[in-house]
Amino acid sequence: MAALLLERLSPLERAVFVLREVFGFGFGEVASAVGRSEAACRQLAARARRHMDAGRPRFEADRKEREELAERFFGAFREGDVDGLRALLAADVRMVADSGGKAPQWGTGVFGAENVVRVFASLAPLFARIGGVVEPHQVNGQPGAIFRDRDGRVVNTWTLDVLDGQVQAIRTVLNPDKLEHVGPVADAWAILREATRARRPTD
Repeated sequence: MAALLLERLSPLERAVFVLREVFGFGFGEVASAVGRSEAACRQLAARARRHMDAGRPRFEADRKEREELAERFFGAFREGDVDGLRALLAADVRMVADSGGKAPQWGTGVFGAENVVRVFASLAPLFARIGGVVEPHQVNGQPGAIFRDRDGRVVNTWTLDVLDGQVQAIRTVLNPDKLEHVGPVADAWAILREATRARRPTD
């Protein structure tokens, strides 16, 4: 968060703020380092602090809103609440997957709220039936979730692009090469076979 807020500052404000607030330099040392008077550095520090304080609440509010929406989204997914999911999706939402050719993938993507909801309505009960777990988690700094098999191995990750209170895009990573840093990776093809068997009616 701090790094993003620092981008709001001018280069000189940023230098003064970091030297003063991060490294604890006195204003005499800061003035010498940036080639400005102590009085000017005090003004720069005060202005930088105001910019930082002004940016922080809005950023925190946006992040909190995205996280809360993600919680509702994955809660609805776990419960198979199709109407709840539909209410959180933008009309033109898109769902895209990166399998790297090493895991199952739904074509080039799924587009439109109704099509995405149909995928969810099919996936959610099957994933639950084979013991899968949806673990809400920040993924690459975005709200998302880690999907795990019954043994805790990673099946895939999802990240949500959230804007104006709706999910605009869902990005899934199934490529095992890109999941190894998350934890032990499941065999996605075996998961698919098990889910397919679970779909078949029993005698």
